[in-house]
Amino acid sequence: MRTVDKLTIRFLVDNSIEWFTKLPPGFTHELPYHIQEHHLEIDKETNIPVINFDNFCCGAHGFSALIEAEIAGDSSRLILFDTGPDNTSLVRNIKAMHVPLQNIERVVISHWHADHSGGLLSFLKLRSQHSAESCVVDTHPDRPYARGIAPGPLYDKIIARLPPDPTFEEIEAAGGVVEKHDKGHFVAGDMVYVSGEIPRVTSFEQAGLLGAKRFVPGTGWKDEPSIMDERFAAVDVAGKGLVIFSACSHAGIVNVVKDAVATFSRPVIGGLHLAGDSMAPRIQPTVEWLSKSLRPSPAFILPMHCTGFVAKVSLEQALGEGVVPAGVGIKVEIVGDRDMTSDLPRLVFARCCRRRAEI
Repeated sequence: MRTVDKLTIRFLVDNSIEWFTKLPPGFTHELPYHIQEHHLEIDKETNIPVINFDNFCCGAHGFSALIEAEIAGDSSRLILFDTGPDNTSLVRNIKAMHVPLQNIERVVISHWHADHSGGLLSFLKLRSQHSAESCVVDTHPDRPYARGIAPGPLYDKIIARLPPDPTFEEIEAAGGVVEKHDKGHFVAGDMVYVSGEIPRVTSFEQAGLLGAKRFVPGTGWKDEPSIMDERFAAVDVAGKGLVIFSACSHAGIVNVVKDAVATFSRPVIGGLHLAGDSMAPRIQPTVEWLSKSLRPSPAFILPMHCTGFVAKVSLEQALGEGVVPAGVGIKVEIVGDRDMTSDLPRLVFARCCRRRAEI
């Protein structure tokens, strides 16, 4: 993987909107971002920018992040990681954040759950209005026919199924070029790594996503706690280390870290998957591993999407200001320094923690 000189992230879909909490350097709330970029209309009478809430991001149960990687002397490359849950939130927020649609060359779908793939077709259709070039859609080949939710304590009664993920045919018809990958590979001029299936090696994460069900035509519903189609993405910033964008860590966040270490010989972190009653026993060993065993320690963890309150509090107690509240509309800029040692603590984005009954 090529080391980048600058990484810019724009969070385009998330459950939370965070406007007021103090953020570290390099993080920008949505309102000051729009003011700095002169996106706001100026009131003619007072000559002051107007906050038009119709033109700001909305929250939704899902996730999408725009990843922009750049090497000095080379053009930047834009990758969209996940597309949120529906046909409206990502489209609205792309417009709100003034995203250059024509420059997005690839969509990476972390895994086949509708809160990550639901906005894909509407995104492709919107992008086709701005660019005649096709957009690559990077997916795991094992697309399920349907997935459902069975809450505890017995996890035996399916109460609902998720909306269907876009089919490969629908993706192609909307202007996407499907690439199916179950192995790790490099994209965006080798500046972004997309993982393969994540090995499950940590004892307290072996249970996976309890209550996860998969429908097989001709057979019916079956247990599927492993969610093996889940993948993460990673970018290496000069002098700052690796930033990983995890899916929901159905594999377990420690398994994600161990896979990254095995791949790159350095620690990275993504989503935590610690919310809900069934995940409660994993919170303490996970927090202890992240705060006491992982070295170098993570510089930042961003618990987003459906992170549980208890997990957030536990992380903040262990890592203090290293746990950054983030949400949709926030922009993050990480500027590399090739003169800095590569042994500095790694920047970390802990993206989402899955609730037991909210796949």
